[in-house]
Amino acid sequence: MTLRKPPLREAHAERDAKFTEFGGWDMPVEFDSIRAEHAAVRESAGVFDVSHMGEIEVAGPDATTLLNRLTTNDVTGLSPGDAQYAAITREDGVMLDDTVVYRLPDEERPGHGANGDAAVGGDGVGETGGADRGDHETVPAYLFIPNAGHDAEMHERWVDHRDEWGLDCEVRNVTEDWAMFAVQGPDAPDLVADAVDDGGPDVRDLSRFSATFAPLAGADCWVARTGYTGEDGFEVLCPWSDAEAVWELFAADATPCGLGARDTLRIEEGFLLSGQDFDPEDEPRTPYEADIGFAVDLDAEFVGRDALAAQAEAGVEETFVGIELLDRGVPRHGYDVTNEDGHVVGTVTSGTMSPSLDKPIALGYLPVDLTDPGTEVRVVVRGREKRAKVVSVPFE
Repeated sequence: MTLRKPPLREAHAERDAKFTEFGGWDMPVEFDSIRAEHAAVRESAGVFDVSHMGEIEVAGPDATTLLNRLTTNDVTGLSPGDAQYAAITREDGVMLDDTVVYRLPDEERPGHGANGDAAVGGDGVGETGGADRGDHETVPAYLFIPNAGHDAEMHERWVDHRDEWGLDCEVRNVTEDWAMFAVQGPDAPDLVADAVDDGGPDVRDLSRFSATFAPLAGADCWVARTGYTGEDGFEVLCPWSDAEAVWELFAADATPCGLGARDTLRIEEGFLLSGQDFDPEDEPRTPYEADIGFAVDLDAEFVGRDALAAQAEAGVEETFVGIELLDRGVPRHGYDVTNEDGHVVGTVTSGTMSPSLDKPIALGYLPVDLTDPGTEVRVVVRGREKRAKVVSVPFE
């Protein structure tokens, strides 16, 4: 299979980056070292190329209805510039993906014809009738971010449900129209603010989970105060053709970082990784099992809502926790977790030697009666049981 390449793939190679396949993309895993890049984000600022993340735009009179039926959080309260975290679930409540949904500025589109009809094409491109009248209407617009390699699947899901439900909106897969960079760390707010062209907004005024358009290197960029590291910072979407100019604005003062440091940073925070900490086939989990019930609004009528309402009432049997090893060893994905009697009670879904804390940490699912912080368990590392304990996340 031919790997998809981010727009700066060759520029990263010139910086001697090491690469790895991730979600069907050929992405830099490290530039210098994972430990050095991790430390830069915790202590100053790092910049990640995350152009492998998907981008799907949804706009039209029924865009809000479609987003509300296909994500677990309620988008109706979002104003332009607002963002929220949500899961994407199937009918049984199992997560297909998790995502961030942004409310974009409203779009102007041709209005309805004299007969009030509006047709929407099955390929995801909207077509409206009656444009010859010169009428225009303002419609809501959204951007949501599927995880790497999920953009085609989610575009198809949105188009199929739009057509099944007879909704009027356009669904556009713009993943290869936009590059995406994450500038993260305590110095990131000043760094990004200084990079904005003269006359642009002061992005330091953005609150967490809010966004705005801002000019950077002459490009019109979507700048969001979001991230995946536990540090302050921004995620910046810029046109694919402007990727190098925008990247260089940040790379001069922030440490270029690869996906290796991104992984160690998010594990320390206890953040989920789609396809590893949950997967509809290999690790089927609901938002309540994955401990992201805060991203579920049961007042919204989304796919999977009834199953999750039943689970919320009955409770879960297992839930997502942090685990700290007390013995030497590094926990890895797939390692068994046992109780004091040696019975397998769970599996590590993510694990690493924490660069910040200098101790082995893991994430995984355990029965709820073993999830109190301080509960002793074992992690089987290379066939040997290692003493461990359940801890709260973020890890400390």
